[in-house]
Amino acid sequence: FFNYADRQAIFAVFPLLEKELHLSSVQLGLLGSSFAITYGICGVFAGAIVDRVRRVSAVLWGLYTWSIICSATAISRTFPQLLAFRAAEGLGETVYYPASMSLIGAYHGHETRSRAMGLHQTSVYVGTIAGGFFAGLIGQQDGWRWSFMVVGAAGILLGAVLQRYLKEPRAAKRVDERMPLRETFALLLGTPTVLCLLGAFLCANFVAVVLLSWMPSFLYQRFHRSLAMAGLSATLFSPGLISRGTARF
Repeated sequence: FFNYADRQAIFAVFPLLEKELHLSSVQLGLLGSSFAITYGICGVFAGAIVDRVRRVSAVLWGLYTWSIICSATAISRTFPQLLAFRAAEGLGETVYYPASMSLIGAYHGHETRSRAMGLHQTSVYVGTIAGGFFAGLIGQQDGWRWSFMVVGAAGILLGAVLQRYLKEPRAAKRVDERMPLRETFALLLGTPTVLCLLGAFLCANFVAVVLLSWMPSFLYQRFHRSLAMAGLSATLFSPGLISRGTARF
């Protein structure tokens, strides 16, 4: 939930950033792509890192890192500062997904694993919707800086709760024998199913980044909706469209 709420928050307050920091459309677009570029590059190495540490630790420290960075975004006074914080947030979030998927796989057998992963994936869309709405709501009342501080602080509080209740599976054994990186890529790229899934995910995210980045601003400017309603309407619409497109693929 927070993994996606934090990343969506900035798009809901694009109009405020544009006005206060005098940002162009190109600069606003760079804020969205900087996160994606950092997240994508680091994602290649994130799985290898998670395989070498406790998965619970990866989830917790990833959550603390991106939540602190999200809150710290509020101190930005210039575009380069805002861009740096946005890119750094992608670095903090990248370890979460491989760690969470591995934990779910360890706790669940083939009878329940798909349902567990489906429930987990639902939180992606709920977090996206909530992040867009609450960031817009807070931003229109108290300014965009408070949007980042509140969302980031909530993630830190969640980390304190998870530190007590999130446990590593006792019976799970980590595999010590690891395939070399070169052989791993050769196996993945030589498997047609993997290539199809990579293609589907690439196409879905190509659409997702465009819609989730610009739809809130479009609704705010074109239809004169409030930041909160623009953020809510954009995120309610976009995930459904993306999901249908991926299903057709």
